[in-house]
Amino acid sequence: MLSVHTSPLDAPGGGDAGGMNVYIVETARRLAERGVEVEIFTRATSSEQPPIVDLCPGVHVRHVTAGPFEGLAKGDLPAQLCAFTAGVMRAEVHHEPGWYDVIHSHYWLSGQVGWLARERWGVPLVHSAHTLAKVKNLLLAEGDDPEPRARVIGEEQVVAEADRLIAPTADEADELIRLYDAAPSSVRTVAPGVDLEMFVPGEATAARRRLGLREDALTLLFVGRIQPLKAPDVLLRAAALLRQDPALVDRLQVVVLGAPSGSGLVHPQLLESLRDELDLRDVVQFRPPAAREIVADYYRAADITVVPSYNESFGLVALESQACGTPVVAAAVGGLTTAVADDVSGVLVDGHDPQLWAKVLADLLRTPAYLARLAGGARAHAERFSWDRTADGLLGAYREAIDDFGTQESA
Repeated sequence: MLSVHTSPLDAPGGGDAGGMNVYIVETARRLAERGVEVEIFTRATSSEQPPIVDLCPGVHVRHVTAGPFEGLAKGDLPAQLCAFTAGVMRAEVHHEPGWYDVIHSHYWLSGQVGWLARERWGVPLVHSAHTLAKVKNLLLAEGDDPEPRARVIGEEQVVAEADRLIAPTADEADELIRLYDAAPSSVRTVAPGVDLEMFVPGEATAARRRLGLREDALTLLFVGRIQPLKAPDVLLRAAALLRQDPALVDRLQVVVLGAPSGSGLVHPQLLESLRDELDLRDVVQFRPPAAREIVADYYRAADITVVPSYNESFGLVALESQACGTPVVAAAVGGLTTAVADDVSGVLVDGHDPQLWAKVLADLLRTPAYLARLAGGARAHAERFSWDRTADGLLGAYREAIDDFGTQESA
């Protein structure tokens, strides 16, 4: 596996660490349980990182030196792809020929490296985009910068060269074919999963007590990187409107769990400034990214998890929340329309108008029976998705790619 711009060892919720990190870790573990030896190549970001870290039995993380360890933004990484590729090639020469059977690249930067490794090693390339520039540019948040043309071209090249393309939903499979001219025969839809043993329902009051939150409050939760794409400002603006409701004015609690990332690093205090501007200091709490078991407690502590993103390739936060029995109010975009079952495990909202979001949230908070019904459907919906099922789907795609590649080579 190739993960150039973010390490699977980094905690999601800040920097460039997010759902992709979770995806790589969870699928690598499940593949190892099935007898697959997995090596994950990622860029070293500290001189103190050991060359190889064992993530778990059968999964090894290799830190490749490519550019300065610190202070290198994701936008600077294309200039380091040659150095990263050289590091990957050097690692391979220490193995016997034919050591690797398949390459799985994650995100377009890794796809560029995978493309070259495919040619050098004579093995198939399987690629997961995780996000697509053309789709993001169609759904930009107001004031957010579009993805650069260089990324679009890079994605087009990887799509053209990959032997299999893994899409998390049927919608993304269609976008790969329609927007990137991917060959339909190369695209496979494999849904991500959720750890159904870690993310389980629990008593909300006890979770709030452990986390130091108000035990009697109506609690709204945002989990993720703080950047325009994720639209946490929509939640804050909706919260300001909710406070005008006499039934909610003294009962509301909003928790933002995450850290600035991407374009959000340009103005890292912007969301806190918005909180102060909206007079929400006594309502909104900012908490830093946390370990997965603690994140699960935040889901249990919440009445509703809010996912107002402008685009999500899938939306693992929504799935994790539902696995904990907490319903989700999410934007009706991208993979969220698959991750959330509208009116069953949560509510999907069209657009990003804070007034509409406030109305939807108020209706739920004022109707405990409706909220309880959605909570009841949340866990059942999440159980449709598991990392074991994801790993099985990936193994099938790997085998197909290997068989087809061998046929091409012999021809």
